[in-house]
Amino acid sequence: MALTPPITPMLAEARPVLPRDVAMPGGLAFQQKPDGYRALLFAGPDRAYLQSRNGADVTGSFPVIASAGRALPGPLVLDGELVVAHDGRLHFGELQRRARRRSAGARQAARERPASLIVFDVLDTADGSLLDRPYRERRAALEALFANGVPAAPFVLCPATTDRATAEDWLDPAWGAAGIEGVVVKGLAQRYEPGRRGWIKVRTRATTEAVVERVIT
Repeated sequence: MALTPPITPMLAEARPVLPRDVAMPGGLAFQQKPDGYRALLFAGPDRAYLQSRNGADVTGSFPVIASAGRALPGPLVLDGELVVAHDGRLHFGELQRRARRRSAGARQAARERPASLIVFDVLDTADGSLLDRPYRERRAALEALFANGVPAAPFVLCPATTDRATAEDWLDPAWGAAGIEGVVVKGLAQRYEPGRRGWIKVRTRATTEAVVERVIT
């Protein structure tokens, strides 16, 4: 494995709508954006380091994910979103409480409110860094890993598609109610550039019910 922590993750710029099909190199890929904490996991046999978006070590707050990382048969660097499910949805408040716990408190919290890492990119393997590979190749490598059961729970493969209609559906408020806060758009030919805002994020549409009363005088 060539990469070592900390690494500034590649970031997304907020936009109001999905971009045109030709807006990004190689065409567009869409992935769900869960309501959670961005995290990079540096893992492999007897080794696990969980890094926040800002570079902080949060390994101690998520002992089950760290243990699963140490149990992996080979070295991997994974980029994803830490989430906690509660009451039928991804619950950001419960995740915040988890992130503040350490040691015995973190182990108890892990039993009460299990966390998952929803993985959307692979940056490094035993064969070396994948940063210069196009997204389509990194995604194919990630899907192959999950298809072979490496990694498995508490790791989850993030849903992704090249179908615009599916991405539009993910922006429906019903997905927002389940804890999916939007869609991240990537270019199929994009390399992974740490620290660069090279992706696009579109938030789930919000709806508000209101009663408007017209008064005639």
